[in-house]
Amino acid sequence: MSPHPNPPPQAREGVDNPPSLAGEGGARAGRRGRVGATVGDALTDAAAALAAAGFDEPRRRARRVLAAVLRLSAAEIFAHPERALTTAEEARHAEMLSRMIAREPLSRIIGRREFWGLEFVLSGDTLDPRPDSESVVEALLSRLPDRTPAYRFLDLGTGTGCLLLALLSEFPQAIGVGVDVAAGAAATARRNAKLLGLGDRAYFAVGDWARAIAGGFDAVVANPPYIPTGAIPELPPEVRDYDPKPALDGGSDGLQAYRAIAADLLPLLRRGGVFAAEIGLGQAEAVAAILAQNGLSIDAYATDLGGVIRCVIARR
Repeated sequence: MSPHPNPPPQAREGVDNPPSLAGEGGARAGRRGRVGATVGDALTDAAAALAAAGFDEPRRRARRVLAAVLRLSAAEIFAHPERALTTAEEARHAEMLSRMIAREPLSRIIGRREFWGLEFVLSGDTLDPRPDSESVVEALLSRLPDRTPAYRFLDLGTGTGCLLLALLSEFPQAIGVGVDVAAGAAATARRNAKLLGLGDRAYFAVGDWARAIAGGFDAVVANPPYIPTGAIPELPPEVRDYDPKPALDGGSDGLQAYRAIAADLLPLLRRGGVFAAEIGLGQAEAVAAILAQNGLSIDAYATDLGGVIRCVIARR
């Protein structure tokens, strides 16, 4: 899997040295060991520390951290502010909050992320799935309205397997193959398939795009690296410092992976088969031209939640 070129920022820019939890500026969030410390206390202290570190919506973020620490829902956090924290819970809360203030995404801290209503385990070899990638799933669903056929899907650069497994969750007779150049990513996707009860219909392989894959697929999806190499240092730290660089780097113009994939698409797709790929900001025309040069017909473009063109759809 690959990332977004402009994922929503997790904090305001310009915060180079966020406060520590137990030192100047962050003492309120580090008041561990208090007699009778409660959920309400921890929420207030964490929100203050996050606000001081420049995060927007600090109370909402503080609630998410505390819910993860206590393994409670947001509703339960709301309902029981008087619940006392144990010493171990306070220590865990302080440790997670410190990591979040250092700009580590909460999904990385807890090791999982929800995508398409499903929970996915993350690893160091996988991107952190983001909501905008759901536009690829939606594009396929709108073009394959009948959920009953035994379709064959291929996911190139599968990462956590989120695109393929989301599709398999919608098509109960379908099977699919996910390919990733990172062995760790393929192993993580395999684990996710098993945890989601889809392991008997999902197969994962290590490979360089589609070079070792035989054709006959009804649909191919991809979320390849599309960040120009020179733009990677400018990405938000939540992406730049925690997503694997090979899954970010799309070459000098961000289009290197699309050229490699497009060269193999015709033999992979059945006649009338669909290809849907996530793209970066402003890449729609360039990716469409690459696909057309390799014999595919451009079907449509799809937008993400912010109205930005995020997906190119083509047919054989």
